[in-house]
Amino acid sequence: MPPPRRSLATPRKSAGKIPRKIGLISDTHGLLRDEALQALSGSDLIIHAGDVGDPKILEALGVLAPTVAVRGNVDTAAWAKSLPETAVAEAGSMRIYVLHDIKTLDLDPNAAGFHIVVSGHSHKFGRSEQNGVVYINPGSAGPRRFDLPITIARLDLSVTPCSVEFVDLEKGRTVK
Repeated sequence: MPPPRRSLATPRKSAGKIPRKIGLISDTHGLLRDEALQALSGSDLIIHAGDVGDPKILEALGVLAPTVAVRGNVDTAAWAKSLPETAVAEAGSMRIYVLHDIKTLDLDPNAAGFHIVVSGHSHKFGRSEQNGVVYINPGSAGPRRFDLPITIARLDLSVTPCSVEFVDLEKGRTVK
C-alpha cells in the first residue's frame, strides 16, 4: 500500500519574518464567517485542518496570511483532490504536523521531530501535551454541529512555552 500523500509547506516569509502568530481553523464546511476572518487577522500563518468545503475559503484566508490546508473527509469535490491528507508547516525551528482526524495519525510526532500537531474533525476545541508534543484542535468554525461552540484558535510561538487561545466566534471572547 502506498504511503499517504504528504505536503511540506514552508510558508512565505514576509520581509524575512518567521511566523510567530499562527491562526488555526478547521471544519468550516463551506462557511467562512466574518468573525473568523476578524479573529485570524494579524496571523503570520494560517493552518486549516480540513473539511474546508469550498475553495473560496482558502482564497479568503490566503488574503490574510500564507495558508496551509489539508483535506478532510467532506472535501471530496474535484478541487479538493489537490489538498494533501497531511502537511508540515515550519515556523523557525518549530515543526507543525497537520492532519484532519487525529485518529489517523500514523507516526510518532516526537520521534519524527514535530513540536506541534494540529487536527480537526471532532469539532471539539482543545489543547493537550504528550511526550513533549503539543496537540491542538481549533474546534469547528463552520455551521453549528451538536451543542459545541464555534471556535478558532490562535497559536503564539513568540512565548515559551507557546500559548494557545481559543476564540468563541459567536460570543467574541476567548474560551477555556
